[in-house]
Amino acid sequence: MFSLTWLRFTADVKQNQKRLVEQLTAVLTSSPGPPTRLLLAQCLALVYRVGDSLTSSLTVDRCNDIIRSKDDSPSFLPTRLAAVACLGVLYEQLGRLLISSFKETMANLLKAMKSAESQGRCEIMLCIERILKGLGVSAVSCHRDIYKAARTCLTDRSMAVRCAATKCLLELQREAVFLWSTELENVATLCFRAFEGSNYDVRVAISKLLGTLLASALEPRQAIAPRPGSKRNSLEEVMELLSSGFLRGGAGFLRASGDMLKGTSSVSRDVRVGITQTCVVFVSILGGAWLENHFSCLVSLLMVWVSHARATQYPADAVSCRCCVSFILRATLGTLLGEKAQIAAAKEICQLISKQKRVGNMETRVSPADVAASQHVLVCALLELGSLLQDLSSTAAPLLQDTSIGMLDTVISVLLHPSASARLAAAWCLRCVAVGMPAQGAVLLDRCAERLNALKSCPEAVAGYSAAIAALLGAVQLCPLGVSHSKGKMVMTLAEDLLRSAAQNSRISIQRTQGGWLLLSALSTLGPTVMEHHLPRLLLLWKCAFPLSVKDVENELRRGDSFTWQVTLEGRAGALCAMKSLVVHCKDLLTDDVISRLLPLLSCAVALLNQLPSLIKSYGNQIKNAATVFRLRVYEILTMLQPKRYEGNFGTVLKLLLNDLTGPEITACAVLNLLSSLCYSQDLALLGPGLHDVDQHYIEEQLHGGGSGGGTLEYDPFIIFEKQQEVPTPLPPASALTAAAVQLFGVIFPHLGIQQKAQILEQFCEFVRQLKGALQQTVQIHVAAAFCCTLKCLASSRRELGSEEVQRPALSLLLGVLEGSNPLLRCMAAEGLARLVQVLNEPNFTVSITLMSFDKLKTARDAITRTGHALALSAVYRYLSGISSPQYLSACIGVLFTLSQDSTSPEVQMWALHALSMVVDLAGPLYHSHLEASFNLVLRLLLSTPHTHVEVQQSLGRCLNALITSMGPDLQGEGAGVCAVRTSCLVGCAVMQDSQDCLVQAQAISCLQQLHMFAPRFVNLASLVPSLCINLCSSYLSLRRAVVACLRQLAQREAVEVSEHAVALVKELPRSPLNVTIKEVGLEGALFSLLDRESDPHLCQDIQETLVHMMSSSAESNLAHWLKLCKDVLSASADSAAAAAVEMQQEEDGDRYDDSSAFHAKSESSGPFNNLRWSTRVFSMECVCRIIAQCENGDTAHFNMALAQEQRLHESADFLVLHLADLIRMAFMAATDHSDQLRLAGLQTLLVIIRKFANVPEPEFPGHVILEQYQANVGAALRPAFHVDAPPNVTAKACQVCSAWIASGVISDLRDLRRVHQLLASSIAKVQVGREVSSQLYNESTFTMETLAVLKAWAEVYITAVQGSRQRESPGSHLQQQSDEAGTAGPAGAGLLKLVQTDLATLSRLWLAALQDHALLTLPSQYSSQLPSIGGSFYTAETVEQARPHYYSVWATILHATALWLNSTGFIMVDEGPANLSRPVTPTSMGQSTSLSSVKSPEDVYTDRLHLILGISVEFLCSPHSGDQMENIDSCLQALQALLEVPWPRSKMGNDQALSVELLSVLHRLIVTRESPSIQLAVLELVRQIVCAAQEHVKEKRHSAEVDDGAAEKETVPEFGEGRDTGGLVPGKSLVFGALELCLCTLLRMLPQLSPKLAGSPMGWGGHTCSLSSTDCRLVTSALAILSELPSICSPEGSVSVLPTVLYLLLGVLREAVKGSVGAESGQLVPGILQALRTVLTSPMSRAEKSRGAWAELLRCAVHTLLESWHTDKMEPGVDEVTMLTSLTIFLLYASAEVTTVEPLQTCCIQTFRASLESKDPVVLSRSYQLLVSLFQGPAPVARPFILALGGCLVSQLQEVEKSRPQGPAELQAVQAAVRALEALVFAAEETHRPQLVAVLLPILISLLLDENALTSAPAASRSLHESALGDLMRIGPQHSAVFKALMASAPHMKARLEAAIKGNQESMNTKAQTTRVNSKNTPSIQLKINFL
Repeated sequence: MFSLTWLRFTADVKQNQKRLVEQLTAVLTSSPGPPTRLLLAQCLALVYRVGDSLTSSLTVDRCNDIIRSKDDSPSFLPTRLAAVACLGVLYEQLGRLLISSFKETMANLLKAMKSAESQGRCEIMLCIERILKGLGVSAVSCHRDIYKAARTCLTDRSMAVRCAATKCLLELQREAVFLWSTELENVATLCFRAFEGSNYDVRVAISKLLGTLLASALEPRQAIAPRPGSKRNSLEEVMELLSSGFLRGGAGFLRASGDMLKGTSSVSRDVRVGITQTCVVFVSILGGAWLENHFSCLVSLLMVWVSHARATQYPADAVSCRCCVSFILRATLGTLLGEKAQIAAAKEICQLISKQKRVGNMETRVSPADVAASQHVLVCALLELGSLLQDLSSTAAPLLQDTSIGMLDTVISVLLHPSASARLAAAWCLRCVAVGMPAQGAVLLDRCAERLNALKSCPEAVAGYSAAIAALLGAVQLCPLGVSHSKGKMVMTLAEDLLRSAAQNSRISIQRTQGGWLLLSALSTLGPTVMEHHLPRLLLLWKCAFPLSVKDVENELRRGDSFTWQVTLEGRAGALCAMKSLVVHCKDLLTDDVISRLLPLLSCAVALLNQLPSLIKSYGNQIKNAATVFRLRVYEILTMLQPKRYEGNFGTVLKLLLNDLTGPEITACAVLNLLSSLCYSQDLALLGPGLHDVDQHYIEEQLHGGGSGGGTLEYDPFIIFEKQQEVPTPLPPASALTAAAVQLFGVIFPHLGIQQKAQILEQFCEFVRQLKGALQQTVQIHVAAAFCCTLKCLASSRRELGSEEVQRPALSLLLGVLEGSNPLLRCMAAEGLARLVQVLNEPNFTVSITLMSFDKLKTARDAITRTGHALALSAVYRYLSGISSPQYLSACIGVLFTLSQDSTSPEVQMWALHALSMVVDLAGPLYHSHLEASFNLVLRLLLSTPHTHVEVQQSLGRCLNALITSMGPDLQGEGAGVCAVRTSCLVGCAVMQDSQDCLVQAQAISCLQQLHMFAPRFVNLASLVPSLCINLCSSYLSLRRAVVACLRQLAQREAVEVSEHAVALVKELPRSPLNVTIKEVGLEGALFSLLDRESDPHLCQDIQETLVHMMSSSAESNLAHWLKLCKDVLSASADSAAAAAVEMQQEEDGDRYDDSSAFHAKSESSGPFNNLRWSTRVFSMECVCRIIAQCENGDTAHFNMALAQEQRLHESADFLVLHLADLIRMAFMAATDHSDQLRLAGLQTLLVIIRKFANVPEPEFPGHVILEQYQANVGAALRPAFHVDAPPNVTAKACQVCSAWIASGVISDLRDLRRVHQLLASSIAKVQVGREVSSQLYNESTFTMETLAVLKAWAEVYITAVQGSRQRESPGSHLQQQSDEAGTAGPAGAGLLKLVQTDLATLSRLWLAALQDHALLTLPSQYSSQLPSIGGSFYTAETVEQARPHYYSVWATILHATALWLNSTGFIMVDEGPANLSRPVTPTSMGQSTSLSSVKSPEDVYTDRLHLILGISVEFLCSPHSGDQMENIDSCLQALQALLEVPWPRSKMGNDQALSVELLSVLHRLIVTRESPSIQLAVLELVRQIVCAAQEHVKEKRHSAEVDDGAAEKETVPEFGEGRDTGGLVPGKSLVFGALELCLCTLLRMLPQLSPKLAGSPMGWGGHTCSLSSTDCRLVTSALAILSELPSICSPEGSVSVLPTVLYLLLGVLREAVKGSVGAESGQLVPGILQALRTVLTSPMSRAEKSRGAWAELLRCAVHTLLESWHTDKMEPGVDEVTMLTSLTIFLLYASAEVTTVEPLQTCCIQTFRASLESKDPVVLSRSYQLLVSLFQGPAPVARPFILALGGCLVSQLQEVEKSRPQGPAELQAVQAAVRALEALVFAAEETHRPQLVAVLLPILISLLLDENALTSAPAASRSLHESALGDLMRIGPQHSAVFKALMASAPHMKARLEAAIKGNQESMNTKAQTTRVNSKNTPSIQLKINFL
């Protein structure tokens, strides 16, 4: 097929033109198939267009000769069709070059048309269309002839010919003015006739033609001659044409006299649906601006249609006409108008309703005809008004406030209309108001209830207002904010009142009965929380509605009249409906007790069903409708209950069901409604485009609705409260009864006995056999549907059907249906067979069915049998895990291949190919061996199937899709076979893309999408994307869905390429609205426009996902484009005249703090978008948030202005921070919009912006952040959200933004701080009065939500203020002084704290109340009885479940704030003043309620508060669900830390050891399960505080015991602390043990080598290194600090138990630090380790009488271990000797003398120090000398041995210094330390021996001096030593003058050396003094600053 693609190369074409033409002509005469002939025609035209066009006339003549040929054989037909196709494309491409032969060609074609078959007629029409396109105005001479030919084809029996003729006329009307002038009436008549018997495609095509003509007639595109009557220039005249067709049909009525209109024949629904679509096309072409200007006139003319007696003479016709007019209004107003224009249209509709209102006025006498006419007008007007208001949502608020139209009053007044349909439409309209504007729901409920009470005696009022209240209750399900529980009580009272008073006045008995039960049914939709309070009363009402027993039912039959029975039946039907509603909406309330009380009532209802025939016989048809409804309600409720419950009534119910399904009076239900749910969803494609796959499904479903003409509200008023967005359309009661009977049969049948099942199925088969004609078909449909429903129930419940006696009639029934004439019935039968096989699950049975189908297919010749059994073959294995038998698969494929090639029957082909696609899916990998043959078959059929058989092409598309899926990733292969298959796929897709049918094109796109999934590199995006873009605005929903689904997939991988191809396409194509959109804003903008127009939810979701994928691929790299796009979408005003964009501007004048001055509106051009809906703008704000989140994961410069500006200088990058002004502007525009949803989105965006940009500095103003300049803007955006009328969810979100804004630290000015503070302050006031506001608009849980949001916001602000204040206080007092200045300078922390302090008394009470509520709500369900009966502070008893999530989201922040407040008060009760609460906080009120404050002591109040916070924290930290809530865990820990900073809570914690132990166990679990370092550090800090509390408690106990017993008797003082006398620590009860566990856990996680098991060595100190971070080191240090404190909280015996563990861990960590195995951060560990060691050694327990000995023994072991490890490790490289010496020194100094003075420890210690003094490392030496200083100054028992042992060594080392003086700073420091050590040794000696030692010291010091010659040349270290030694001599000499003098006298050389040194020092000091003096004279007193940078 693609052998001529090289024709694209023009040079080759010119050179080879003659040969090419010959070859192409040869192809032309070789019977090419439909796709080939189209490609052939394009190739021929290309040859002549690129090459020499002079010889083209020869080809035209050749084609004309072929067309004129007399050969009528079927084999010649393809050649003739190819010739026709070639002519069309040649004329289209070459145009006027062929004008000379035009007339001859046209005459030839028109002549051929007369004898052509349908394919020929279709091809000729398409050919003429192309000729007209190519010649344009030059073809005018043949326009009339073409028109005549097209007229004939427009009513052709072939639908394809009608479509082709329509396309031809559509092209003709471009130049043929007469079509929309003189011939308009005739064309309209023709179109009306063409609508009759048409299919969907024909209706779409003809409506487009007629709509275009009418639009041209109304607004001509070109001037026409002004002949009388030649043109229509008024809307009335154009609409009159449509009216005539709509009201009278299309059979030559225009010239008929009035007498012809007196017949009663109804207009065909096809015609009406077609005219409806025409009207939509007509208005759409004229456009939104035209509609806005002419809406008033248009709607008046449309209302004439529904008010005309001819259109509404039958109820079904009336319903149908109303649907048509409603569709016109919805399709035009809903899509063409912007929000402002829609509001104007709503006003017009309101005025129309007002005009019709007088008919409903009770005082005015009007005729029944007027009432009938007005009711239909009102229904259409009210339903459209409701739809408009629901779509506009809160943007329609101004419409309700406009008193000039009084919209609500107008709608409410219709509730009194005499017609039920008008009343129900008004009720639905009010429901739409409540859905769109939830605040109106409660207001309208009150208003309707009040009117109902006032007008109880008016039947219309009772019916109307009860319907309105029910509808409003139904609206609550769609309103997240709900309605107050008091409304439920009000409705319950109303309903009871109506039911009890129903019998008082017979005139209104029916209305009151219906109204009462309608209200009760609607009440159940409020859910179980409401209904559980009313259930007892409801049960009583049900009991009153039914007789007491079945006997009483029989007694009832003897009394009453027709009216009484009508009331009774209505009442019982209503009661049953209320039961059904309760079952549906309140399943939780259906306990066994409730059901047991309902079952007797249902038994009575079933018994009454038996008596209905005799009642109808007695009282006639007056009660027939009521009886039908009653039966329907019984069936509905029984279907919902478990059949076991009413087994005793099976016999009666089955008898009735059989009668309803097969009886003589049965009503044929709409087949589509009944059967579609029982068919396999994919099989429904066989029936053409599904109703939900077309835009016009609202009116198209009328054509499938049987005789009812569609559903409407008055058929079942009880559906008005169900959860639906669109107006429900219940079927008429008789049809609904059939559907309910089918459902109930399906539920009951599985529970019958085998005998009964077989008997019923035999009966079914017998009924079908006996009946004839239409009745037989109806019964067959009913019984088959009932049995298929049974099989579905059996399959889902896994029950068995029964033995062979049941299977035989079952199979017979299904096979009979499988061979029925109705295709939908055959689909259902195939699904039924699949279910039957599934239920039986017997391989033999399955095989027998398949063999039977094979036999039938071999012998049968009729299409019906073949199609049914072909589908059955594909369905049998559907629910048996697919096809697993290769033999069956081969046989099945063979049969289906044969059937699919039967060109004599397109229907058989279609079904066979569909079955083949199912088989491919079911066979899975087993099918691979058949793939190549299947691909060849599909391609061959695609190339040969005529375009007229689109249904075959659609099945081929499904088949190709299934084959591609089966092939899967194998399509990427490179083998010859795979390449051939891939080529087949691409060729097949190309053929389908060229099809005229949109569904086939959709299949092509779907196949290419699959191909792209498996083999993306073989799909050419350059050709695919343009085809997708062109079809984005297709009039076919299926095609748009396929396009967007494909784009969504492409955008996931190649978003950038897709966008580029789309923009490239625009440059090549002619200008169109879509192309303009793509050109201006890219494909993304086109998708935004499409999203705004579409109403299909699935399609909208796909569009959104596509945009999100495109954004994630390109938003960061193309930031400006995406942000501008979002801004344009957001700025697209609802005003259709001109868009006003909000411009942000910071005011520079003095009043820059005024919010309103921050923004002003300026007019500008409307941009690429216009009139976008609020929902689209909400999505654009979500996109902005996504972009910000995406940038967060990208370059850091996105949130750094300085970096962004710098990078932008060097590269063309774009960064988010550079667009901050736009982001703020968009957030402001959204946050201040009329739409509540958009306001929420704007506030969320603002919150995201604040969080991401709060810390971005402003480069131009150091010390400031970039957001500071937008302070006024943020304030202006927040202010409307705190208005008194703002919805609670908006206020709650605004509070979140407020707290984030204040906590961000952006605000540095107290004035700005006060502005935002005022908003939050107003919210507190709103919270305090909100609970008692009588007219509450929303559910009580919204008050909870808003209140808690306010309290959380204040809590966050308070936390920020306290933390800021602490940070400022901690560094020093200079910051404090700065902040105390004027109040504007410095950080805002202190000012913020002052602001919060004013409200803190109130806030603290509210916080405590909220925490108590939360504590109660977190109780397990078994303690629910402890909840207060009236609710808590901020929730009511009824809203417990709704309130829980709100508390759960805020409690942690409030807990933290409360703890900080208690910390600041120190748990001291201050006079907090009244809390200004409108009611006491809670029943128990935490001891704060004024009524209870005198009862509880302050101590009790403190205890309650402490336990509340501890309880909430422990409960949460124990919760297994707290895994992902790190913020809450952090808040808990910080709150507990804040508490334990205060003495009183610490004392309580110390007193209550069980509480401390429990808290420790929770913290242990937390540290094990949470890896966050911050959480672990906080846990350890908290453990330290708990241990400190225990320490304080133990100290206090010991102190008080000492005071009590007297100091003299200390030995008898009882020991306090853990361990008592035994030293035992009980796990689970011991605080010390718990702390040990926790610390051990922490240490082992950081240093596993501490554990022998983990380290793999017996001693536990294995060698592997694990590097610790600084945070890890902090964790280890904290754990060691806790460990070191543990002995002090034990008794002496207890401390002995603990000490070995503590020492083991301490020394273990010390050794790891010394060895350097913890990494580079070990320096951070050492101070902590040594401090912990010192704490242990100084513990009072080490000196206590009872434990002293044991401690000494254990500490000796520790020292021994330390020395051992020293000797083991010192040979290893990198060992820290200094730390080891230091730790040894700490032992020597702080342990008692008896520990270290024993041998051999003392000797080892001395040897260790001696070894260190011999170290070559000056650092080690220096530190050793420093430690010796400490030792020499230590206790005498410790110091003396060291002095004796090391003194001589020290002296000798110092004497050596004179020979080797220090060369560097480290050596110098070592010598100086040695001097200090010797000095300490001297002063440690006794006075008597000190002179001798001084005599040793002084010579050493003098030896360190340099003579004056050496001084100048000596290194710096040597000179420093000289100066240091001189200084020491000058200091020590005078102190020991006698020794000094004696020394000087005895050693003259020393004296001389010293004098020289002193003299040199004196001279140098004088020199320095002189230099300083000179410098001070020369230095000027004022220094000039010359460096100003």
